[in-house]
Amino acid sequence: MTGPVPVVGLTGGIASGKSTVARFFGELGVPVVDADQIAREVVAPGSEALAEIVAAFGDAVLAADGSLDRKALAAVVFIDPEARRRLEAITHPRIGAASAARIQQLAATGPPYVLYEASLLVENGLHRGLAALVVVAADEATQLSRLRDRDGLAEEDARARVASQAPLARKLEVADFVIWTDTTLAETRARVGHTHNALLAKLAAPREAT
Repeated sequence: MTGPVPVVGLTGGIASGKSTVARFFGELGVPVVDADQIAREVVAPGSEALAEIVAAFGDAVLAADGSLDRKALAAVVFIDPEARRRLEAITHPRIGAASAARIQQLAATGPPYVLYEASLLVENGLHRGLAALVVVAADEATQLSRLRDRDGLAEEDARARVASQAPLARKLEVADFVIWTDTTLAETRARVGHTHNALLAKLAAPREAT
């Protein structure tokens, strides 16, 4: 995924602040490809992926308007690893192909790098093919609080969502840069700015050496 224009990964645990950090990068002029948004597009009504999901999980995962009821599906896959693997087998290849096409489109505009925001970059090993990896981090108490406030989850359900993902330590081990969000928005924005400048220096260094 690196190509002529470097692709930088942005990842982190659920409710860690990835979307906010991605927005701040966008404000700096960095084009962002959001894997979660692409995931919504590939399961749009009438898509092959949605038909396969319904075949695998039943009509209960459909909303009244025929779209995917993501909360209903999440309630199934977050407690059943096999169900989650079945869902990922349907969606991940399509998300990967659509993401690659979007990255190529944005790269054609000549940015210094493209940011690819995705939750499972480390779990899927995709970080190995990227020019750099930025991990957005928050302590578990902050994640749980944000999940309860954002999604209206009970404590037990919020903990199950956090536990379903790889431990933060695993992501930190392979990170080139870490942005902690257990702070104010202004401080997070400043950290994004520092990371952006560090990325520009890191990505430019090999070209200057040749």
